Amino acid sequence: MRPGFIASILKVNCKVWPSPLPRKFRVGVSARKVMVTVFWDAEEIVLVDYLEHGSTITGPYYADLIGKVLAALKENRRGKLRRGVLFHQDNAPAHTSSVALAAIRNAGFELHHPPYSPHLAPSDFYVFPKLKEFMKGRKFANDEDAICTANGWLEDQEPQFFYNGLRALEKRWTKCIAIAGDYDEK
Repeated sequence: MRPGFIASILKVNCKVWPSPLPRKFRVGVSARKVMVTVFWDAEEIVLVDYLEHGSTITGPYYADLIGKVLAALKENRRGKLRRGVLFHQDNAPAHTSSVALAAIRNAGFELHHPPYSPHLAPSDFYVFPKLKEFMKGRKFANDEDAICTANGWLEDQEPQFFYNGLRALEKRWTKCIAIAGDYDEK
């Protein structure tokens, strides 16, 4: 149909009301996303890494991050290494690549990861939703401003916050086991 034909039908049905003009929206600068990887334990943030725009997380990139986590633990948390590190991650392809798994083994971490689910990845169900809620509605001049705000929020969290996140993981795992793996919330 032609646009004029639609307008004339609206005019007849609405008596003298003219058809509304199409609304024009200004094209604005869309928000860019900043991808962050956060390694944390029951007390605090161990390492935060921001991915450069246009890059993707690959096995070698993730293996390099594992090396940085090990260095951060050696520098700040030596007792953790003596007791052993139980390393929890999801099974994203970059995390389960042979180079990443070799880096985890070489670091001496004991690896545990459930089948991928946001219900069993504590950063996905605990840390990131709270960070996103804090960042919601804010406007940032550039990526550095957003990164600074996110880092500030992460650093402001008390040790109890991280402890509660791991306790929540324990509850979710227990629930998953109790209902034989059908843990997806409907």
